[in-house]
Amino acid sequence: MFKKVGDHIVPKTDPSRVKFRTNVSKTILNQLYQLAEEHYTHVNYLLENGLSNLLQSGTITFDKKARPKDRVQFKTSYDKNLLAAVRQFADDHHLNINDVIEYSVQFINFNNIKEKNYRYRIEK
Repeated sequence: MFKKVGDHIVPKTDPSRVKFRTNVSKTILNQLYQLAEEHYTHVNYLLENGLSNLLQSGTITFDKKARPKDRVQFKTSYDKNLLAAVRQFADDHHLNINDVIEYSVQFINFNNIKEKNYRYRIEK
């Protein structure tokens, strides 16, 4: 993100974002990369959208025996408040965060996602 300071535009780190690393299904990640390309966005914006929609629904039906076996490490940044809510949601439902992330993919609303250029926004 950039901040307008007087007549200059200065690059700034968005303080509402935090880095997070977890293991996610490689198959799901590949699908997300394809969807991100089609919808001119980033994978983490898709995941954030799905996670926030899942949290709004408030329910999850997850079978721990059906966990994917092809998990790979995935690092990205998330909104700090959203990640805290996802952690609490996972604890409340006795799941791992990566289980919630993988499950949230089916809740992505493509009509309401941030575009790739959102990270280059200029704030006053």
